[in-house]
Amino acid sequence: MRASIEEYKAVEEAAMKFVKSVAEGDSKYAKTLFTKDAVLFGFLNGELEHGSIEQFYHNVDTVSGGKGFKARVDVIDIEETLAVVRVLEEGWGGKIDFTDYLLLLKMDGEWKCVAKAYNQNSDTVE
Repeated sequence: MRASIEEYKAVEEAAMKFVKSVAEGDSKYAKTLFTKDAVLFGFLNGELEHGSIEQFYHNVDTVSGGKGFKARVDVIDIEETLAVVRVLEEGWGGKIDFTDYLLLLKMDGEWKCVAKAYNQNSDTVE
């Protein structure tokens, strides 16, 4: 059975915490989204980042989205307690474009992110 529109909105609102942190360069919003043991995987300027979500927090707190930063959230799928979200980012730090995939679980009635995997668009690799 397909999830309700309200559930899609709830997942989108949860993912917007991620976007707000990236845009403002402040991890405090994302910290309410990710579980403490969430993981991160992706390549930043050709170097593999993997492990704790703490690395993402460090990156966000070090570089804000900047003036030209744009983002789009697409809720790809919801299956009862599982959701997949794609976030398109353009112009992070004024120069990098990303495609992020967030894996969320509904825990105690709240959508929480347990994993983030991303791709840096190749034309923005330094």
